[in-house]
Amino acid sequence: MNRFLGCTLVRLLGLLQAVGLSLPAVSAAERENPPAKPPGLEAPWRAAIYGFCKLHLQHSAWGLAHCERDHLLAATLAREEGLPIDDEVLFAAAFLHDAGAFEPFRVEDVDHAERGAQVAGEILSKAGFPMEKLPKVQEAIRGHMFYAKTAEVPEAVVLHDADTLDFLGNIGISRIFSLTGRHRWAPDLKGALATIQQFQKELPEKLLTKAGKKAAKKRVEEMKQFVEGLSGETNGGKSL
Repeated sequence: MNRFLGCTLVRLLGLLQAVGLSLPAVSAAERENPPAKPPGLEAPWRAAIYGFCKLHLQHSAWGLAHCERDHLLAATLAREEGLPIDDEVLFAAAFLHDAGAFEPFRVEDVDHAERGAQVAGEILSKAGFPMEKLPKVQEAIRGHMFYAKTAEVPEAVVLHDADTLDFLGNIGISRIFSLTGRHRWAPDLKGALATIQQFQKELPEKLLTKAGKKAAKKRVEEMKQFVEGLSGETNGGKSL
């Protein structure tokens, strides 16, 4: 194992221990042939945060894959809008924005965005994040939801729009249906469909950027086509 990977694993172990979590056992084969890291994780703190999310923030609708999409889409929106962003801030906020919805961080009657902002400092500090940038990370986390008041800083604006767009289109449909039977947005299939139709109508107007609004048009069309097709196959939704 090279020195860089060893330092990264030490940082990650310290991070997980700090929040009361532990790493799974690593086999000899894995130590000798560690899996390749996704691109963009060269900095040890990024690798630590990514590893933490991969191990402990798995969820069909707001887990690691959702965080990856939010980060990539937010960066794309920033380029299209010509907004100068600090990708260290954006990465940290994108990968931790939903942490407040997971145990052991979740607190009853505290919005997950607010809770995520509260715990981000401890998590990022243990990972070796440049802590002078923490306030911007917290602003972006607090404002990421479509219903939130978003701070007028580029990282917060593009994360808000990326997170909102991830509720639209084919991916938005997939996420909502994945919640069926385990979330108020989807108590059953009919409830999930109602949420999809509501989001299709209401979320585009929540977007803040021109690039986000442009992207939403295609995604809304995807949702319309899906809803029409589903209606035709389920007796107008009565047999759903």
